[in-house]
Amino acid sequence: MGMAMAMAPVLFFSLLLLSSVVVAENNENATPSVSRVKVENVTFPPTVKPPGSQNTLFLGGAGVRGLQIKDKFVKFTAIGVYLQDDAVPILAAKWKGKPPHQLEESQQFFNDIVTGQFEKFMRVTMILPLTGPQYVEKVAENCVAILKSHGVYTDKEAKAIEKLVSVFKDETFPPGSSILFTVSLEGLGVSFSKDESVPKVASAVIENKPLSEAVLDSMIGKDGVSPAAKKRLASRLSKLFKKIGDTNN
Repeated sequence: MGMAMAMAPVLFFSLLLLSSVVVAENNENATPSVSRVKVENVTFPPTVKPPGSQNTLFLGGAGVRGLQIKDKFVKFTAIGVYLQDDAVPILAAKWKGKPPHQLEESQQFFNDIVTGQFEKFMRVTMILPLTGPQYVEKVAENCVAILKSHGVYTDKEAKAIEKLVSVFKDETFPPGSSILFTVSLEGLGVSFSKDESVPKVASAVIENKPLSEAVLDSMIGKDGVSPAAKKRLASRLSKLFKKIGDTNN
């Protein structure tokens, strides 16, 4: 009886230590805590589970895409970029400690996001109505230019572009509807939504990794169509990198 009572505190502290280790491991693998972002009348939730994916991704950044037409900036879409939680420690290993403005100005930083070995998801929501062919024509043009600049435009990529264009041929996108892209190790998933919901299965999967990366590159790369999304990505990721540093210290 006395021995049992004497062992009780030891057992208690052992269990407490074990639970602390489990909590620490869970926190390390947890999805980063981020806020939602509102772009014009479009709200991007803090997390999303892409079609066909087992992962919950966090909102890295979001911004408007538009064009300067004469003396007016016309806003066409709002773009949200989501990242798998692995992205934070992977990117922090190289970029932790850099202030947001340095990240925003670094093309290599965005290249590391585009080519990183983690899942990415992009939601493109209409502010103005567009048809599928109107939207995909410019995307295909940008992707071809990017692939050629990287020296990876072969017959495989040309066929992948053709498939991408065909997926959009009968689609129309009124304001509030969305085009959903999933960038995975397998290639590019394409889905559509008429509201804020996310389908469980992709409408099409194009098994071409260079094309999948080119689609994201066209949004946040060197000539990315949404500087606002790039700015917010740099700001939010810089803060998440700092949290890793604070935790380790």
